[in-house]
Amino acid sequence: MTTNAYLSFLAIGVALVLIDGQIIYRSGRRYLENSYGDPAAGASMTRLVTVLFHLATLGVLALISTIEMGGSDLPGVVGRIGVLLLILALAHAITLGVLARIRGEQEVEAVVQRGPRPRADMEQQGTTVTPVPGQDGRYPAASPTLENRSPYSAQ
Repeated sequence: MTTNAYLSFLAIGVALVLIDGQIIYRSGRRYLENSYGDPAAGASMTRLVTVLFHLATLGVLALISTIEMGGSDLPGVVGRIGVLLLILALAHAITLGVLARIRGEQEVEAVVQRGPRPRADMEQQGTTVTPVPGQDGRYPAASPTLENRSPYSAQ
């Protein structure tokens, strides 16, 4: 592979990695800001994940650039770009999984800090079913048999 083909592959690869990294950063920042409540904390966590994404994918780009593919310049560059796109898609999916896991942990932490929700008392809600004729109580536990006997009769 000639120097021009090598440099064009690196330029295209770096541009793809930077564009995908910016998409992850901008989307991830909004995604985590909603769950943190503090926009600065969400942006900071997203920045850390995005830096990790950039370092890993740029490292893979450097490794791919040293592998021999294709016979001439154009097939070699196209083959390397294809491999880079597949690896970039995998890295993008892993990064989204990391962001989703961070958000899930934040939501669990928020629920734990907030405590359980207060339960509504049954007396406040009113009856949920209408008692059948001949059955005592405001909240029947079981309906009577078809013969209108007690709910627990053995006959």
